[in-house]
Amino acid sequence: MKVVVTGISGGMGRLVARGLLEGGHEVLGIDTRPWPDAPKGVEMFETDIRKRPAEDVFRARRPDAAIHMATTSRARTPYEERSRINLYGTRAIFDHCHAHGVRHVVFVGRHTLYGAASDSPLYHTEEDPPMAGPAFPEMADLVAADLYAGSTLWRHADMETAVLRIAYTLGPSGYGTLANFLRGPFVPTVLGFDPLFHFLHEGDAARAIVLALEKRLRGVYNVAGPQPIPLALLCRVTGRRTLPIPEFLYPRFLGRFGLPNLATDAIHHVKYPVVVDAAAFRNATGFQHEFDEMQTMNAFRWA
Repeated sequence: MKVVVTGISGGMGRLVARGLLEGGHEVLGIDTRPWPDAPKGVEMFETDIRKRPAEDVFRARRPDAAIHMATTSRARTPYEERSRINLYGTRAIFDHCHAHGVRHVVFVGRHTLYGAASDSPLYHTEEDPPMAGPAFPEMADLVAADLYAGSTLWRHADMETAVLRIAYTLGPSGYGTLANFLRGPFVPTVLGFDPLFHFLHEGDAARAIVLALEKRLRGVYNVAGPQPIPLALLCRVTGRRTLPIPEFLYPRFLGRFGLPNLATDAIHHVKYPVVVDAAAFRNATGFQHEFDEMQTMNAFRWA
């Protein structure tokens, strides 16, 4: 199968590309960032997914499928630029796929779009609405991109679409939203709160994405690995120390003293859990995680 992978130069994109090659697929990579040592079998196109050269890849190479990962969760990126990348970039990819006969598209999203709140259910199913936008405006564009991808299930019924809402990833690469939060020796927590964090090994996440493509999955699916872990335990096992901060002082500490530079509204995700029920994905694909929670945390700790 000939597969376009957007965002291929990122940590997860490279793992997915290697998984596709192992499965015997031909890979066409689109990214504004170079991948100079891309493995044989990956053809790189260094361009913006919103630009004409990206559409030319679809027009000239006629891929069978696409995996769209070219979104950003960097909350400090200006909102206008985030919207252009996340929402308008997603729209462009689906337009290209529909116009040039791509039969299957996998959109890789995030489980955090369900939102973190004191009254949220402990386990979110795919039927739960994405609620991150009102409490966390910096995620509104990611929520919109996810909903737009899901809308193609009825707008372009002739094109199989899978929307994956994947839990945080950890692993030896040290990349990802959760990895960035845990990067320093001290992790800022909110005094009096110790939420559950749901994550899976980055290798398992890449394997799940490839599996969704090969199974020609259609619909919206949560993807997760082992059981969720309290934040304090996650910090201890990965060799970090927690720094409990009173809630009213928390925004003043962000980006200072070596602490992560989070968006102010990210405090909700440090107070309350976002845990997903991934039974539907396992039932549809037979997916089983290969790394348990201790193996995953240790892989990140000793990276």
